[in-house]
Amino acid sequence: MYNHIISPYTRALHLKTSLDGADPSVTPIFQNSAFENTSPYFYTRKANPNSVEFEEVTRVLEGANHSISVTTGMTAISLVLNLLKPNQTLIINKDVYGCSHKLFQRIATKRNINLVILDMSLNIDTNEFPPQVDMVFFETPTNPFLKTINIQKISNLAKSINPKCLIVVDNTWATPLFQKPLEHGADISLYSATKYFSGHSDVMGGVILTNDKQVGEELREERFYGGAILPPYSAWLLRRSLQTFHLRMKEHERITSHYVEFLRKIPQVKTIYFPKIDGKQLKSYGGIIFFEFEDYLLDPYQRFMEALEIFGTGTGMACVTSMIAQPYSGSHASISEKEKEKMGITPKLVRLCFGFEDQKDIERDLSHAFRLLEDEGKA
Repeated sequence: MYNHIISPYTRALHLKTSLDGADPSVTPIFQNSAFENTSPYFYTRKANPNSVEFEEVTRVLEGANHSISVTTGMTAISLVLNLLKPNQTLIINKDVYGCSHKLFQRIATKRNINLVILDMSLNIDTNEFPPQVDMVFFETPTNPFLKTINIQKISNLAKSINPKCLIVVDNTWATPLFQKPLEHGADISLYSATKYFSGHSDVMGGVILTNDKQVGEELREERFYGGAILPPYSAWLLRRSLQTFHLRMKEHERITSHYVEFLRKIPQVKTIYFPKIDGKQLKSYGGIIFFEFEDYLLDPYQRFMEALEIFGTGTGMACVTSMIAQPYSGSHASISEKEKEKMGITPKLVRLCFGFEDQKDIERDLSHAFRLLEDEGKA
């Protein structure tokens, strides 16, 4: 070391607290873009201690070999679609989140991908599949209507045509607590971590899980070169939320079953949509349901929503507070009227997300809103 007095300004610039021996009880937020060249993290666009820890937790919950965290659930879908090459065939389910549907259409058009839409909740066979299939994408339970799809059956059908076909399941609403797609024939399981993983409507994120090493490496490269990694603070918040994940999901499970029974007694409710729980693929469920108003009610949603005092109306869901939404004008607003009609989505379809408010308060709030509709109908 040369013999020279270093300016206090220079020393101040380079001063860092050593983390050696600190041993914090919770991993701190590594809010930095770069690491020294001796660090295994190199650059936050590639990896960061917070994103790595979040990935490890999700990997353990899913029982997967590889976990890739990204900025949002839509980013997760986009990265997976990047695995497709021009002239390949993508099959999607008829019932799917509106923005996902729109993304499939856009990518199919831009990249010359053959897009095929099937109703996989039905008893389909290989005759309904096209002669070429390279990727199959579906949600189960579906958004909306919460229809369940037999993952193993779809996997067997697709791979009988092309053994290299990738089966991709958006498992956001089932969560790894109640369903593990990789154990039932899926190659990729992905999530909008913004939903149940967060559970508090305060952070966005996505995660992709797979047991295929090559697929995992390719997705990591896509993330690195596309700059899609989950930011450190978001990863830290999501990891924190996952510490209460199983407790929250068990409560979502309990209260949702209770409110389904409550709604069955409401005369203004025509149909309640709740997933079929087979105990093998889908072990349980909770948090979000759909219902339709009775036919005799004219344009009821706006009046019903405005009569509620506890339910929020934002785009958040799967969190600790209750929410209401109209898929027709919300989650599926981006698709055409004809596409909504094909899906069976009408203005009378309602999504309810149940939070952890006192059950009597929720029941009173819903009862009041339904009663108001009935009184107006008689007026």
